[in-house]
Amino acid sequence: MKLASLSRVCTRGYATLPLDLTITPLDRKVIVTGSPHTQNIEFPDNTFLKDEDRIFTNLYCDGSPWLDGALKRGDWYRTKEIVSKGRDWLINETKASGLRGRGGAGFPSGLKYSFMPKKKPDDRPSYLVVNADESEPGTCKDREIMRHDPHKLVEGCLLAAVAMGARAGYIYIRGEYYNEAMAMERAIAEAYAKGLIGNNACNTGYDFDLYVQRGAGAYICGEESALIQSIEGKPGKPRLKPPFPAMAGLYGCPTTVTNVETVAVLPTIMRRGPEWFASFGRKNNAGTKLFCISGHVNHRVTVEEKMSIPLRALIDKHCGGIRGGWDNLEAVIPGGSSCPVLPKRLCDDALMDFDDLKDRGSGLGTAAVIVFDKSTDMIKSIARLSRFYKNESCGQCTPCREGCGWLVDIMHRFVKGNARKGEISMIDNITRQIEGRTICALGAAAAWPVQGLVRHYRHHLEARIENYQTGVPFVQPGDFYFRKVKEERENPGSKKFAQIN
Repeated sequence: MKLASLSRVCTRGYATLPLDLTITPLDRKVIVTGSPHTQNIEFPDNTFLKDEDRIFTNLYCDGSPWLDGALKRGDWYRTKEIVSKGRDWLINETKASGLRGRGGAGFPSGLKYSFMPKKKPDDRPSYLVVNADESEPGTCKDREIMRHDPHKLVEGCLLAAVAMGARAGYIYIRGEYYNEAMAMERAIAEAYAKGLIGNNACNTGYDFDLYVQRGAGAYICGEESALIQSIEGKPGKPRLKPPFPAMAGLYGCPTTVTNVETVAVLPTIMRRGPEWFASFGRKNNAGTKLFCISGHVNHRVTVEEKMSIPLRALIDKHCGGIRGGWDNLEAVIPGGSSCPVLPKRLCDDALMDFDDLKDRGSGLGTAAVIVFDKSTDMIKSIARLSRFYKNESCGQCTPCREGCGWLVDIMHRFVKGNARKGEISMIDNITRQIEGRTICALGAAAAWPVQGLVRHYRHHLEARIENYQTGVPFVQPGDFYFRKVKEERENPGSKKFAQIN
């Protein structure tokens, strides 16, 4: 039986994928056939998320993103009843679901919400702040929620606010997300007009106001204390902790900063039950997740899938595989630019969850999967990331301010090979002096890509240095492989690259 499309994305009229996907009726296994140079691999049918289990049913804007479409998709259904169950019930349900933060750190959400004080010695309000800055290179999941399913986020904000006793919420959106900000403004206005938020939200007697706050596009404002500083009108620079935001956050009041996706899944969890959400993924890695896959794949996509899905299954099913076939894979950054790179040998059986990727020396992060094939100059790619973090450093901490500049200078010389082999260990030592010695995690984010390069591609660095010292020009081996595969696809039977193995 032929399957008309590989994913919901394909039904939207995007590029046709150069694969043949069949489902054998007897064992219900998905067989993906890719490049002639790649061995076929089978995945059990239960590897993938079923359409009826998807939370973000309008991820590709199949229907209206506004209130009329949201109501048809089941948003705002029995919200009054859910809110009426109270704060403790919401927190306990969130804990039981196993939901962990989707913004990168993976901290248990129910536990985080419980940190907000129930009793305060004064009349200070509590605040909910939603981090929609999404400045991590490779990450593009939250923008799809805000553009196409904004009411899931608005409803989720109400439930999260009730769970932590907050009477106001702020959605902090990066400056470049103009369309997303406009979509959220409209969705919030619709919710106010229908009495879903504001005074007596959903006729529950609970008052909750929600605002959109525009940022100026600084990466550092993705850090929670810098984000709070920016909302207050101050320079977006992280501040020392403690005190933590749960005790003294926005305007000195108890505050919880959480991610867009983390909040947006709450209504569905409360309606379908925490057991349903916990049934996906491995232990301590529960639920569904939005994966943003970019780079050298046949089809770049943001897709919702189960946690703990095999990396290869994710790429083959929803992206049509690696361009040139799986054997043409060089490396993957599995969780956004700040996560260490994983070479192909670690990607073959990798699972997309917090624990498995941590065991492999990387992390799930925001689940922004960046794929590199063999035509990639890995040294140059990591050098480009180092330059990004140098430019985005706020400059408060000496290890980050000075160290990021050193990393860029040394990496720039590594690209050419104009360095000494002893500097490979030296740059790794520099990253260890940056990591964990700054106010926020930007220092670690700058260090980890370089550490991954040294850990897995030291031989590339040494070969580049030797080539430079002997005057031999550098040629990326994967260039030949990719050109060979491309020639064979465009001109079957061609002997142009027959001599290249």
